[in-house]
Amino acid sequence: MTDDVFLQVDSGQPDDIAIVEQLVAAYSRIREQLARVIVGQEGVIDQVLIALFCEGHCILEGVPGLAKTLLVSTLARTMSLSFSRVQFTPDLMPSDITGTEVIEEDKSSGTRSLRFVKGPIFANCVLADEINRTPPKTQSALLEAMQEHQVTAAGIPHKLPRPFFVLATQNPIEQEGTYPLPEAQLDRFMMKILVDYPSEDEEFKIVKMTTAMQDLTLERTLSARNVLELRATVRRVPCADHVIRYAMRLARATRVNKGEVPKAVSDYVAWGVGPRASQNLILGGKARAILQGRYYVSTEDVRAVAHPVLRHRIITNFNAEADGVRPDHIVDELLKVIPADASASMDEKVARRVFAAPGPENGD
Repeated sequence: MTDDVFLQVDSGQPDDIAIVEQLVAAYSRIREQLARVIVGQEGVIDQVLIALFCEGHCILEGVPGLAKTLLVSTLARTMSLSFSRVQFTPDLMPSDITGTEVIEEDKSSGTRSLRFVKGPIFANCVLADEINRTPPKTQSALLEAMQEHQVTAAGIPHKLPRPFFVLATQNPIEQEGTYPLPEAQLDRFMMKILVDYPSEDEEFKIVKMTTAMQDLTLERTLSARNVLELRATVRRVPCADHVIRYAMRLARATRVNKGEVPKAVSDYVAWGVGPRASQNLILGGKARAILQGRYYVSTEDVRAVAHPVLRHRIITNFNAEADGVRPDHIVDELLKVIPADASASMDEKVARRVFAAPGPENGD
């Protein structure tokens, strides 16, 4: 199978409708290829793909042995993306991630010059394994890369390859000797995805599959160029004003002392989410709509991505810790008390026409 599965028009923009139709087919193939290696975890896979197509970054949190690393490396292989893994340890230095300058001597002339040696961050898909095992000084080496898509060394910026996608893993147990990510850096991650234990049937399949002989050859479904086209297409998906306001209500309802908030928020939340949460709710909703073959965002799309987008941005207080209330409980309450106007949906034909026509309403 060829790497480039999308139609490409040499003169002008690719056909957005054709891109969406082919994305749905490619999405099915990606799921099919991942299922040959990863058992279950359909929700995790969907959320990772949504973040990837929104040009966002993810945190995967789960106990060891749940195939977090395998999922990332397999996804990179199926999508023809360069992949690098950084094992975060307490003695890791920022230059071990970003790269360093070395002195290079020209043997013919004897002159010396500095040459920048790129670190493992120069890849399309970067796995930051156990990111909370390294001190904040090293964690912050990712900040410029995640936000600006570049690394600065000796005052010279070095552009990262596109697309660029950081997927960090965290272990929720063994917290001694770990360094929780600062809130400002957590906010740079579009989603925090929880990886749970497999069901009994899934664990049976895992044991049976991994203890027998395997010779798997994965098919490539998308190229880096395809992913860039998809990211541009996602932003062109029209979104009605009432959906944007619904996403804003979810975000603004977490901000204590900034107006009337639900009781669960006033009792258990110390700090609410910022505007980046509202942006990611809409972007995530757009990507989810596209993956389902729709040309508009609904409030249901926003609700579907609310937990992974909000859970790591809500800072709970001591009362929440004492009562065992986690950020997911707060999001559950928000989705319950803030109604979604399901009747105000966009007509499919109108949405398709708006999506296909270039204009300011869809990002041009």
